[in-house]
Amino acid sequence: MFDFDTLSQAMVRQTVLCIGDLMLDEFVYGEVGRISPEAPAPVIAVQRSEINVGGAGNVARSIAALGAHCIFVGIVGDDDAARALKAELAKESLIEPMLVVDAARPTTRKVRFVSEHFSTHMLRADWERATPVSAEIETTLIDAITTMLPRADIVLLSDYAKGVLTEKVIRTTIDGARKLGKRVIVDPKNMNFAAYRGASLLTPNRKEFADATRSAARTEVEIVEAARASMRETDGEAMLVTQSEFGMTLVPRQGEAIHVPAHQVKVRDVSGAGDTVVAVLGVALAAGANWDTALRAANAAAAVAVSKQGTATVSLTELRRKMLPHASLVVEDKIALTPEQLAAQLKAWRTEDLRIGFTNGCFDILHPGHVKVITQARAACDRLVLGLNSDASVKRLKGPERPLQNQQARAEVLAALEAVDLVVIFDEDTPLKLIAQIKPSVLVKGGDYTREQVIGHEVVTAYGGEVLLVDILEGFSTTSLVKRARESKS
Repeated sequence: MFDFDTLSQAMVRQTVLCIGDLMLDEFVYGEVGRISPEAPAPVIAVQRSEINVGGAGNVARSIAALGAHCIFVGIVGDDDAARALKAELAKESLIEPMLVVDAARPTTRKVRFVSEHFSTHMLRADWERATPVSAEIETTLIDAITTMLPRADIVLLSDYAKGVLTEKVIRTTIDGARKLGKRVIVDPKNMNFAAYRGASLLTPNRKEFADATRSAARTEVEIVEAARASMRETDGEAMLVTQSEFGMTLVPRQGEAIHVPAHQVKVRDVSGAGDTVVAVLGVALAAGANWDTALRAANAAAAVAVSKQGTATVSLTELRRKMLPHASLVVEDKIALTPEQLAAQLKAWRTEDLRIGFTNGCFDILHPGHVKVITQARAACDRLVLGLNSDASVKRLKGPERPLQNQQARAEVLAALEAVDLVVIFDEDTPLKLIAQIKPSVLVKGGDYTREQVIGHEVVTAYGGEVLLVDILEGFSTTSLVKRARESKS
């Protein structure tokens, strides 16, 4: 039976050796409002830019984001892009870079110009030399790989066809790993899959698979037949064919093929999605997952990655939320204990263009009146944040004998409700500060309030948000329940 907690605990103990083509990814975001008078080309008014470690480096970042240790072997030039990459990698405590400097070639660099409003790539500029490294650099790479192989639990080859993974580097790595009993996963670019003979798993996309197998395989049956024929030549354990919106098909050499459909998400950027897939597969398999579990984890991670802008990574928390049914999430996953946790969750939801709602209260004894307001609030949004008064706040508002349940108990009860997506405890008498931080699209309160009485209504309406008053269930209140309980005892 699948146990995400056990798997995730094992994943953070793994060491992955990742070898491949490192590159600097730059994203320049702006608005396109006119055509250049000099040529029929759009003009981007630049608003912001960001840089990321890309190519095989993004596989390394994805491994580290899952909490695993990554030894990364690649090459850089002797230039500003190389220095930027080294600075970025130095920020990643779980990545151990083994970078070989090749002064004879530029560091691979890709600059993407993106329309901020439409999330559309307008242009990409590349600086690169896509030729095999020299014999001298090749020897240095092989020495580094051979030294690091004994430390690895699994090996990933991320081939972007920029020159790192020469025939000799590939052969030495796979043969060395097999002698040590370690699996090798390859994200291939060479359309002669025999070049990766002996690798445990190849992960081509649909086009790469069709080109390499010289087949027009489209159905699952055709993909399985072509994959098994290819594996007889490559001596692999399995082949994974990724098919974008059509999901993924994993064909093991022995046993039944496994197909998983793609998660339905709003795709914002596919940059680096394949890197995420191979990283999650590698860490999960190293942690002891079977093919089915590793595949489903990779498929879920891809869905999270493409819903983000830029070259994105996926955390264990995000993976957990995507893999597990909403109702099965433990209550701790739905309680934000720090401002950073709240900010991260809000950012993730906004990246998916989800409508965020907010309501609040003390919720000392949960009753049907509360449940009705909460469920109606959830119906008005995609994700509902519930602000919960702290114990100190409740005492000031309700008197020294309240609350009857402490804030942790109240938070856990609320988080167990399917309608609640996140619980945030606040210490102030009102949630005004919290509302200003969250900036909900819709602010919800029970109909026993007027719009003017709703705390935060000015803040929300000022930026175009909505204040919604929902019907309450008459005859239920915590105060009256407490009063009746005390009267029955006396």
